[in-house]
Amino acid sequence: MKRRSFVKTLPLITAPAFVGNIPLRLMAGTLGYFFGPVNNDRVVVIIQLAGGNDGLNAVIPIAQYDTYYNYRSNIAIPQDGERMYIDLDENFPLDQKVGIHPDMTGFKDLYDLKHAMLVQNVGYENMNMSHFRGRDIWFNGGDYNNYYPSGWAGRFLEHIYPGYPDDYPNPQMPDPLALEFGYTISLLYQRDTGIPAGLAIKDPAGFYSLINATGIEPPTTFPDSHAGEEMAYIAGLELKSNQYALRLNDVYAKGINSPNVEYPQTYPYNAPPEFINNPLSDQLKIVARLLSGGIKTRFFLVRIDGWDTHAGQVLQNDPTMGAHAALLYHLTSTAKAFQQDLADQGMDDRVLTMTTSEFGRRVYSNDSLGTDHGKAAPVFLFGTQLKGGVIGDPPNLNDLNNGNLKYLIDYRQLYTSVLFDWLGATYDAIEAAYFEDFIESRLDIINIPTGLSDQAGKNFIEPFCYPNPASDHTIIRFRLNGSAQANILVLDSGGKLVEQIVYSGIASGQQEKRLNLDGLKKGLYLVTIKSGAATGTCKLIVNK
Repeated sequence: MKRRSFVKTLPLITAPAFVGNIPLRLMAGTLGYFFGPVNNDRVVVIIQLAGGNDGLNAVIPIAQYDTYYNYRSNIAIPQDGERMYIDLDENFPLDQKVGIHPDMTGFKDLYDLKHAMLVQNVGYENMNMSHFRGRDIWFNGGDYNNYYPSGWAGRFLEHIYPGYPDDYPNPQMPDPLALEFGYTISLLYQRDTGIPAGLAIKDPAGFYSLINATGIEPPTTFPDSHAGEEMAYIAGLELKSNQYALRLNDVYAKGINSPNVEYPQTYPYNAPPEFINNPLSDQLKIVARLLSGGIKTRFFLVRIDGWDTHAGQVLQNDPTMGAHAALLYHLTSTAKAFQQDLADQGMDDRVLTMTTSEFGRRVYSNDSLGTDHGKAAPVFLFGTQLKGGVIGDPPNLNDLNNGNLKYLIDYRQLYTSVLFDWLGATYDAIEAAYFEDFIESRLDIINIPTGLSDQAGKNFIEPFCYPNPASDHTIIRFRLNGSAQANILVLDSGGKLVEQIVYSGIASGQQEKRLNLDGLKKGLYLVTIKSGAATGTCKLIVNK
């Protein structure tokens, strides 16, 4: 059920009936998990691999090595020798084994700790191989033929922070909703109307100095005309920038980086001079320091350029070194340093990092030691709350789409999991991001979804139901901190008990119980779980 449809039904359930001690007339404003705000301090960091990453030289299907080599013999990573590919997981059967580039040791180290994951063959139908259009699709959260003026993160943030920008900053959210490193705001943070949900900065101190140099506050009155509206928009953006500049400068000054972590600054092997220096380290180092200083920003977008490797992707005499090798080193070694910085400061459980790139590269190489624009590619994830492992099969090099890898996982399946399971988005917020069609097919990447993390002194963790709305069944997910009995009660909108299920001797940990809805009519229900003296409730809409 779409939210607009549900809202039309709200007057039908605002009679003065009660469910427990909650008057139903107030329920529209207190629907908690289902329609309530995201209530956690988890953060998403997105690393943009600008230009289109050659996923096939980053992640090699070992069982298909001969086919791989025949397609790109002049740039192929060797299968033997000192700088052969790294076997990512020796426990995998041969047909699932993948090798990663020899300069991706940082990824391997985190993977072995279950602090990194690989998602293979990510894309969307009819992938666009234009840099600008390809990037915009990943940022706007649509199909190949959608031209949304807003981004999925911007729409999500607009939903969970209503009243932005007029009511912000405030004591509850004193910081920018999102930050991007650079000089302009990308489509990712654009809202449907008005000021974007994020700010672009190069570094906090430089941003503060730039704003402070203006010396005046923007005007507050404007002509009653279209031009006046445009002026008001610009002035509003400047005013918010002034307010946030002071806050960012203060937060940055309060924060620190771990003295035990050295962020890598240069590629240690051979590459063209423009690829030797690491452009990612300073950005992630600033993110870690801002988080240490107490910033409440939810999204960070950092960028590393150079992935458009049409020519000179590798060195003439050594395909394991060169531009692409340096980029992979910068990405994975910096991600490892960033994770260690967060861990040393006790913040690593709050941060999920993932990559994005507009497309992959062609399976076959060209005569210029490079690869041209392609389609599907892998996505790399970093964080301590990941389940670890690899999602998806290796690409089938014998089943191509005009020389390109076929996508098997829609990028929105991943993004929906990040919003729903990591950030704790409600169904409403998922719909605002335009991802409601991907809730049931989202990827299983998060070890402990939001709402299930341990709560001190509580045996029972607040449950939630998915899919929701549901027609034939829903899964009730909850967590016990100790073994116990759990009673599941289903109440209708009048507070009448319509079903009860008792589970005895449940071990501690995360639980998932299937609830069949065959006997329930269309409407709103409360699913209550009791375990000892603890009680938790999730709201369920049955839509048949």
